[in-house]
Amino acid sequence: MKQNYTQYCHKRIFVFILVLMMSGILIQDTDSVDSTNFKKCSQSSFCQRQRSYKPETSPYAANFDSLRTPKEGQVSIDILNTKNNQPFVLDFYALEDGMFNVKINEANPLHPRYIVPDTILDVNSQKFVVSTDSAKQIVNLQLAENPNIKITLTCSPLRLDVFDDDEPVFSLNSRHLLNIEHLRQKPVQKPPEHSTRKKEQQQGVTGALKSVYCSIFSCKEPDSPPPPPEVNEEGKSPENEESEEQADAHEKEVVEEPVVEEKAEEEEEKEDEDDVDGMWEETFKTHQDNKPRGPESIGLDTSFINFAHVYGVPEHADHLSLRSTVGSEPYRLYNLDVFEYELDSTAALYGSIPFMIGHNGKRTVGMLWLNSAETWVDVDSSEDNKGVLGTVFGYFAGQETVPEVNVHWMSESGIIDVYFTMGPTPADVMRQYTKLTGTSYFPPMWASAYHQCRWNYKDEDDVRTVDQGFDEHDIPYDCLWLDIEHTDGKRYFTWDSHKFPNPVEMQNALAARGRKMVTIIDPHIKVDSNYHIYSDAQAKDFFVKDRNGAEFKGWCWSGDSSYLDFTKPEVREWWASRFSPEIYKGSTPNLFTWNDMNEPSVFNGPEMTMHKDCKHAGGWEHRHVHNLYGRYQVVATVDGQLARSDNKERTFVLTRAFFAGSQRYGAIWTGDNAAEWGHIEFSVPMILTVGLCGIAHAGADVGGFFKNVDGELITRWYQAGAYQPFFRAHGHIDTTRREPWLFEEKYRDAMRSAVRARYELLPYWYTLFYQSHTSGEPPMRPLWYEFPKDRSLFAHDKSYMVGRALLVQPVVAAGVTYSSVYLPGNSGWYDTTTYQSYPSPNTVSVSTPLTNIAVFQRGGTIVPRKLRVRRCSSLMTHDPYTFHVALDHQGRAEGELFMDDGHTYEYKNGKYNYKKLVFENKVLSSRSLNSTALWETNSWLERVVIMGISKPSSVQLESEGRLTTLGFTFDPNKRLLTIRKPAVKMQKDWTITLS
Repeated sequence: MKQNYTQYCHKRIFVFILVLMMSGILIQDTDSVDSTNFKKCSQSSFCQRQRSYKPETSPYAANFDSLRTPKEGQVSIDILNTKNNQPFVLDFYALEDGMFNVKINEANPLHPRYIVPDTILDVNSQKFVVSTDSAKQIVNLQLAENPNIKITLTCSPLRLDVFDDDEPVFSLNSRHLLNIEHLRQKPVQKPPEHSTRKKEQQQGVTGALKSVYCSIFSCKEPDSPPPPPEVNEEGKSPENEESEEQADAHEKEVVEEPVVEEKAEEEEEKEDEDDVDGMWEETFKTHQDNKPRGPESIGLDTSFINFAHVYGVPEHADHLSLRSTVGSEPYRLYNLDVFEYELDSTAALYGSIPFMIGHNGKRTVGMLWLNSAETWVDVDSSEDNKGVLGTVFGYFAGQETVPEVNVHWMSESGIIDVYFTMGPTPADVMRQYTKLTGTSYFPPMWASAYHQCRWNYKDEDDVRTVDQGFDEHDIPYDCLWLDIEHTDGKRYFTWDSHKFPNPVEMQNALAARGRKMVTIIDPHIKVDSNYHIYSDAQAKDFFVKDRNGAEFKGWCWSGDSSYLDFTKPEVREWWASRFSPEIYKGSTPNLFTWNDMNEPSVFNGPEMTMHKDCKHAGGWEHRHVHNLYGRYQVVATVDGQLARSDNKERTFVLTRAFFAGSQRYGAIWTGDNAAEWGHIEFSVPMILTVGLCGIAHAGADVGGFFKNVDGELITRWYQAGAYQPFFRAHGHIDTTRREPWLFEEKYRDAMRSAVRARYELLPYWYTLFYQSHTSGEPPMRPLWYEFPKDRSLFAHDKSYMVGRALLVQPVVAAGVTYSSVYLPGNSGWYDTTTYQSYPSPNTVSVSTPLTNIAVFQRGGTIVPRKLRVRRCSSLMTHDPYTFHVALDHQGRAEGELFMDDGHTYEYKNGKYNYKKLVFENKVLSSRSLNSTALWETNSWLERVVIMGISKPSSVQLESEGRLTTLGFTFDPNKRLLTIRKPAVKMQKDWTITLS
């Protein structure tokens, strides 16, 4: 019996491998991703159609007389595609804080077009001031509360121009690329004669393989639609060919009845337009995509006028400033499982945020192309564009070259739905964008510390050994992670009873030492009637359906799997309830979640994801909701964690797939990178980009997920990761173990120093996360964000800012012992290791041996630290603080400090302390920014280090009406003053005066 079962399993594995090979999927131990498994624009029919659409003039025109104001803050006008007479409605919405929204939808669609839900928050509206010019057929809209912002609508051909203080900033459809494929009936075709073998080949499975596959898996292949008619070389069906006599007669009819012939030609042309190849079905490799709704793609050009650089539209392994894609592949937004991805690429990765920022020396602006379908983005910033629109507007008279970046947005479905954030500063744009999509969740303190992960820690003994290893080698960490092997046969919400027989005791042992655990829970559910998650979901009809309405099944880690339809609210509610300890046996309140593979990943699906013609709630196809899928899973997971703690404890979820608004729910990481120097380098622009698109808590797998890593590379990666928002080491199951103490002493010590540096800076990181939670500003930001007028920084991504105070430049190549670092601004900088001061702007060469990387503190800033590093962050909650005060040329500095319990939502009830720290006129002060500092803490001020100051004669502390003289030391060579043990409680307001 056992032998038969083994043979059966071997047969299943053998056929699965064959199916993967037929699907063009490579097993994930190869050197790198095979890019041929993923589409190029030329292999996407809608991208081809949109990219080749280049009319001499736009056929879209607005009906001036239809202008109306349905409600306050909304202006509407009818538009018409004059080529096919399809009507549309253009709506403008005036929003608070200098924002507005533009929507274009079909006036009378055959079916409703998909409008992205659950993404835009309730935003206050404002009024439009409307004026018109009937002679020129122009409509002018002005934001009443932001009168500097104006929109000009030119009716024919349709064009929108956006101005700020009368300077043109955006132009829409100035390139005539607005193109909305209206929903239509499928043209009737005569059924052709096709062989069964050809039909099976179109379905992607040969007769022989299909027979073997289905005999083992008992699969039921979906019925295929009739194949397209055969055509001859002239493009006609054989049964429609005309004889010469018929053709001659037809020519006579043309002479006799020209009007009838003209109409016939128009009807034939219309039929051709409705049946272009790929409109109703298309094939990629072996996978056929049926399109019952037909073509519904949209395209629009938007020009950023007087901008040379644009940023955003993650996720791509590319540089910070978006490249020109003219003559190459557009940027693609389509969540995909891409292992060991290529660098310096516009190819799609795990997440998609269709938000783009333009920045120049005068202003920063942004636009959100709200669409969850597959999207391609062409960027044209070539020299040929300089001055084109600037000349048209006449605003930039006398300037020979006015840069512009022309962007062509192309999505497979949906409506034109664009939000504009008018800045004018980088911080303004982030505030505006996160008003629309939400600010970042506020991670608990432990989540902002260091995480240790591997695929996989083998068992409870392994977990115990690793936990003890960190303590033995004096390396702090806060959370240990378990990958898929901890489960019972890849059944999520379960434990392998042999490897992890006592999961509660294991978690409690970690918790007793102040630490947490994270387990992986993916969206694919193993098909097994004895598995309670599967059987319950199946009974409730909670799974995604295939195109025929049957339960969709695909392959992932758990083998034959079904996929929950997280677009249904009732599915999300049910999923959340699975996190109850009564259902998730072996879980505790100290267990948190990692949602991986949620693009969703389907090993035997097209491009390793779900078929686009699968069906979701409301009759929508997967093509409409694809980029939302992962976010919906995370929403449900967060709800489960909240319910588990009765909404008291802050949640933590790490997700690989993301979309606009994902920042509200958890952290992300850059996916399956590799142990290569290039992956350290590109982690910087990748994390910077998602930060500019709202996601504050992001990082990369330290050490690289794939391949074995040497001591120098992993050391440099720890040093980089310590200064990135999400700090986690992770490695593939086939890589050698890489806990820090397994390397040579010099590497171990350097890694320890990097982790301890992170823990010293936790007060600063935690304050940055709070600020991101309240204002939307990213903790890790480009240099131009802080120095917006320095044009040399607009394409710079070698170094970056952590908050406004720290400049960090990782080492991203082997053998580096010195780094050349550009220090912008005019306030000066201080090396955080040596305290040496440097003037700015300036390029300096600094020593970066194996023990450290270049980190500078900006003159004019105050950075809070805790120098008593313990084994985990929770043990440091009430420890004393040290302030590092870096003075600018005026002898001034400022900073902020947020303090609370680090893990609950009590800060929302006022139980926190938020301090404004200012050094001015030789006085350091700490004042509460919140009206009542309700959080009780015994933390005190242990030390103040002031850089760039002269020696005082005395130092006095004043707190609660009492004066205390303080001791200090002074280094004249470094102009460094150290004030020791002020011993004032951090909860109180106080001043320290230098005389």
